[in-house]
Amino acid sequence: MQTQSTNRILMIRPVRFAFNKQTAESNAFQDAELAVETKDVAQDEAQREFDEMVRQLQAMGVEVIVYEDTTQPHTPDSIFPNNWVSFHASGTVVLYPMMAGNRRVERRMDIIEDFAKSFHVSRIIDLTHFEQEGKFLEGTGSLVLDRMHRVAFAGISPRTHPDVLAEYSKQSGYRVVSFHTADANGEAVYHTNVMMCIASTFAVVCLAAIANPDERLMVRQELEGMGKRIFDISLEQMTHFAGNMLMVLARNSQRVLVMSKQAHESLTPTQIDQLDDYATLMPFDLSMIELNGGGSARCMMAEVHLPLR
Repeated sequence: MQTQSTNRILMIRPVRFAFNKQTAESNAFQDAELAVETKDVAQDEAQREFDEMVRQLQAMGVEVIVYEDTTQPHTPDSIFPNNWVSFHASGTVVLYPMMAGNRRVERRMDIIEDFAKSFHVSRIIDLTHFEQEGKFLEGTGSLVLDRMHRVAFAGISPRTHPDVLAEYSKQSGYRVVSFHTADANGEAVYHTNVMMCIASTFAVVCLAAIANPDERLMVRQELEGMGKRIFDISLEQMTHFAGNMLMVLARNSQRVLVMSKQAHESLTPTQIDQLDDYATLMPFDLSMIELNGGGSARCMMAEVHLPLR
């Protein structure tokens, strides 16, 4: 059985990080007012937050593969590579259709080619043609994968289309569990990974964001059926990125639950104490990245499950 977590992640170091107007319409986590106030310092602060996160992860024994972004074309959200690519233990690489035009140019075939020198890449599933139909599936933002059971959880949104989900399921062999979401304002949650995190033995999920009671029960039963301990976070905690976590493996296979400082501070003492039984909690200050980019710690990491050559 495939392991859920890996000690190897891809991260993209920002060079022109900025508020992305093209994504703001469907991402309620972006702060347009802050973007105006921080325009001149956003890149420097985001790079500082990024570098500190990489430094601490590497110090823990996580293998972080860092690529520097390119200045052209301008890709303000390149810091979130998990939306355009995913890497699987079967040797499969999946390329995903992105909603924003300036996010599509984040796709870096030079990275895939570099990876093929060190890792076994047996096939590439390219779903990007769906962009021509206005249908999107933004990687492990749209999909929260249980890799051990080959189940993909997906909240339907403008960035997560049922037709692309069906094709992903057909080509990858993952069974899709889809549902509809709503935040406190009744808007669809833009990415599944801001409301749900799945680790080997537990799941952090905002069940209140699943609008339909039957779908909410279905998701709960699916997770419990896979033996997951459920940590149910509130809508308020979700707005602080408490669902946007990822468990990675550090030195000696130590389990580390990566999250932002904002997410950690939104958790209750009981939640922190209970989660600590499953993994070492590792929060990072990502405030500039979160408020300008509308994504957090999990979005910054593309897990590399490819087998070594």
